[in-house]
This record gives sequence, structure tokens and C-alpha cells, in this order.
Amino acid sequence: MGDRRFGLIVNPIAGMGGSVGLKGTDGVGVLAEALRRGAKPGSAERTAVALKHIGTRDAVVLVAGGAMGEDVAQAAGFRTQRVSEVQQRSTAGDTIAAARRMSEEGAEFIVFAGGDGTAHDIHSMIGGTLPLLGIPTGVKMQSGVFATSPAAAGRLIALLLSTAPGTRLRFEQAEVMDVDEDELRHGRIVPRIHGYAKVPAERLLLQQAKSRAMPDDDVAIAGAAASIAAELQPDIFHVIGPGHSAKQVMTALGHATNVLGVDLVQDGKLVRGDLSATELRAMTAGAPLQIIAGVTGGQGFLFGRGNQQIAADIIARAGRDGIIVIAGLRKLAALDPPRLLVDTGDPQLDAALSSHWRVRCGPSRWSVVRVEAA
Repeated sequence: MGDRRFGLIVNPIAGMGGSVGLKGTDGVGVLAEALRRGAKPGSAERTAVALKHIGTRDAVVLVAGGAMGEDVAQAAGFRTQRVSEVQQRSTAGDTIAAARRMSEEGAEFIVFAGGDGTAHDIHSMIGGTLPLLGIPTGVKMQSGVFATSPAAAGRLIALLLSTAPGTRLRFEQAEVMDVDEDELRHGRIVPRIHGYAKVPAERLLLQQAKSRAMPDDDVAIAGAAASIAAELQPDIFHVIGPGHSAKQVMTALGHATNVLGVDLVQDGKLVRGDLSATELRAMTAGAPLQIIAGVTGGQGFLFGRGNQQIAADIIARAGRDGIIVIAGLRKLAALDPPRLLVDTGDPQLDAALSSHWRVRCGPSRWSVVRVEAA
């Protein structure tokens, strides 16, 4: 067991653009803008959660230097072997080089902390030769290689390490996808499938690749959104999340906003659109609020994927009774397993949100769906 070896690559800046409303951290000048807006790195913290859930330390972790994996693996008590050096600020080239060296040094599988861009970088080097597992720390996580949460990633790593070499652990092919972030920031989703990676066939612990909107739901969603808009309580703030379904409420109120942004409404009027978590806190401080949220198609995430601007403390302020969920029946029926997931970064909040929820599916139609911590 002491000879088991797996690779760990951490993208230190992954997800930093999410809470500040930048829809990602890729692109020229985007990191600098994220830092200017007060973004904080979170990859190391979420990686530490995953490593804590592995249990065994009887394995060698092949790592890139410093913040790209070595620091967090050593802090978690693992024996490490550095396979590549990293400059002060890591690049996609560093990720690709680390993946290549890990493959050469005999890694049985590669774990990474990042988003779709990091998944694409690693896949461009190793293809489908090694199993790939993502700890979700990015903004865009449309690929099917990610665990549902950092804790789930740790459980999957433990499963991979507990399976003796040569025995049969079932794997399946998962899409490696990405979207153009420049287009995304203008509200246009342009997905690309870069290939397929090998992942453990553990449906309850792995998220599905994100699916597109289902046109058959459109009329019902428009009716549901109109009803929600007509029922909004006066004199309180309403936080409208991203996505096609939630944005139909904005359309019903007569506002056109970025489909991927988070908006703030009061008394039916747009206070401001495309807000960051910091801006939401400042503008709603001390005031009651409600949240209107959609569901990611195929994955079933309610919070934690693409709507990180609605941070855990904002969700907690709204409370379970202050959250309205809108989603089409076909979208809900396509979820496998049939559940909604929350990954807010606050385990206590995730547990508090776990129960059966009513989801608005039409003008006078609801569906009851189980919400679980990812």
C-alpha cells in the first residue's frame, strides 16, 4: 500500500472570479480585476477538505511545487514527491507540465483542484490514459469529471486507494467541457467538448456534465416566472440568481439583464444588475431578503455552481423559507439521481438546507424534490 501513487494539481486562483461576478478567472487582466474587487483564493482550503476525507496516509502524492499542491498535501500529512517547479504565479503551462511528469512517474490517477479550464489543460496532456478526478473549486464546472463536493472527492480518492492494483474497479467516460469566458461575461454560453476522461463510476459522488435548457419547459417556466413576479413581497430585496429559469422572473418584471449575473430587485424595480457577493452584502445590509434560484441542468445544483455571488452568509440570511426555486419538470425529471445539491462551502448551512423542497414548475404547479448536501 505504501507504493500507491497519485498526482495532485491545485490551481491556486481557480474560482476567484466567482464571488466577485467575473464568471471565471481566465483571460488577460481578469485575475488582477478579481483581486481589485477583493477576491480571495479558496482552492487550497477546499483541497484540504478533500484530503481530510481520504483517511489513509499510506500513499505517495506526486505534486507540483508550493501552492500548486505540495503545500496542502504536506500540511495534510501525506508523503510527497515534487515532480515540477512552479514560478511565482502558476500558468496553464505549469499544469500541463505537472500532468506530464506525474504520468511519467507512475501516478495511478490524477486529482486536481480547479474548474473546467484546469480539467482541459490536464486532459490535453494525458487524454484518457489515467483516471481524472476534480475537486470542485472553479466557477465553471460543466464537465463530468468533478466530485459533487470536496468531501465527496476525498471519499472517491479513498475508494481508488483502497482498491488493490489489478482488481476491477468500474470506470466510465465523462465529458471534459469548457466555455469561452469572454463570451460568458457577455451572457453567451458557447460550450465546447474537448474529449472524454476516465472517472470512477460512482454516480452519487460525481456530478454529471451540465446539460442545455429543455425547450419543452419554456412555456411552463415563463408562466411560473410571471406568477413569482406577481407574488413578490413589497419592501424587501429579492436576489435573482443566474440561469434561464430564474432570469424569466426578470423578464416578467420588464428587465433585461445578463443571464449569468446575479441581480437585485426591490418593489419590482431593478436596483442593480450583475452584482458580486460583496456588493450584495453592502446593498442589503440589515434588510430582509429573498432569493430566487434556478437549477443547473443535468447536475441539479441549487447553490455552488455558477452562482457563487450568492454566498453562504447571504443564503443563511434569507433562510430556508426565503428561497424560491424555479425549474422545469423535464429538467427535474432528467436528474439522475433525482435530487438537488447544495455546495455553499459551509457544511452546517448545507446540512440545514437538506430537506424536501417545493420547486415552482408552472403558474400553479409545484414539484417536491429532495435537497442534499453535495
